[in-house]
Amino acid sequence: MKGLLSFSRAVDWFNSQFAVVANILVLLACLISAGNAFSRYLFSESSNGWLEIQWYMFAGMVLLGAPYTLKMNEHVRVDLVYGMASERTQIWIDIVGGILFLLPICVILTYFTWPWFVESWLGNEQSSNAGGLIRWPVKLMLPLGFALMALQGISEIIKRIAALEHVIDIEFKYEKPLQ
Repeated sequence: MKGLLSFSRAVDWFNSQFAVVANILVLLACLISAGNAFSRYLFSESSNGWLEIQWYMFAGMVLLGAPYTLKMNEHVRVDLVYGMASERTQIWIDIVGGILFLLPICVILTYFTWPWFVESWLGNEQSSNAGGLIRWPVKLMLPLGFALMALQGISEIIKRIAALEHVIDIEFKYEKPLQ
């Protein structure tokens, strides 16, 4: 179990670094959006590239930040049963949900989005919009984001199993919806 928990800590750290990138992208997207609006209204100048880079950054925010959100137990969940369940039942729900739902969909989406990225990269795909950007960087976000989410899912499953075996304690605090 020690080796698995070491792997889990490494995945947690790795995804924390991508979360920093996601946070920086939020700031950059806001600055670019404000700058683009300023340029458009003050100088009547704009570019589709500025709009597309915001779209690319949004993809990065979501896909690079989602694994960290899972790590912090801040993801959206349907709380009808989970919130009323005992801690042990919550752990089992997380394990079963991770194995049956999270990991398969992440693996499937990584598998299917990778060729889409490779085709875009090899073909140096460009946006069809005037002043548009190359497309492969945003298409890379898809397989990368889903692969990172799968790794974080494995990390969370490892931590839940360790908690069941009383090797570690897990915090289940999250912001519950108002009733």
